[in-house]
Amino acid sequence: MSRIGKKIVTIPKGVDIKIAGEHLEVKGPKGTLREKLHPAVKIEITDGVLTVVKIREEKGDDAVHGLMRSLTANMITGVTQGYQKVLEIVGVGYRAQVQGAVLTLNVGYSSPVNYPVPKGIEVDASGKGQVVIKGIEKRLVGTVAAEVRAIRPPEPYKGKGIKYSDERIRRKVGKTGA
Repeated sequence: MSRIGKKIVTIPKGVDIKIAGEHLEVKGPKGTLREKLHPAVKIEITDGVLTVVKIREEKGDDAVHGLMRSLTANMITGVTQGYQKVLEIVGVGYRAQVQGAVLTLNVGYSSPVNYPVPKGIEVDASGKGQVVIKGIEKRLVGTVAAEVRAIRPPEPYKGKGIKYSDERIRRKVGKTGA
């Protein structure tokens, strides 16, 4: 039995959950999310509490049980609070700006890099050296943040590049002259 799968998920006020066939739909103040349910689990809702129950006992079903519980909890958090990742741009002359649905990054290449922002994601580059990525779907926010960071990952000698705000760059000592 999955320890995470056993935990209950409390449903806050203003969140509507529907199970239509093999899909779970969560609707809240920030939007609507849909997820396909795995055939090894079913979802029960009683008195404002959601529980994920395993239907069968096959290999790998414990992992699916915990996964589906985490996905539903993330969906509920997403439609009520939302998710955000903060990236920092470090380097002389490095900057970012948003024009419509395109994030333009000047990060030391010969020409600016244009990153098309996917639907459902909001990008704010108004802070000095910061890019804030917001959305209701946790997976999509994390993927977009990782793709933007991959455009110019931080290097270990001077620390220049794009990094997460809570990331620590392990620095290396450069060459020493004789």
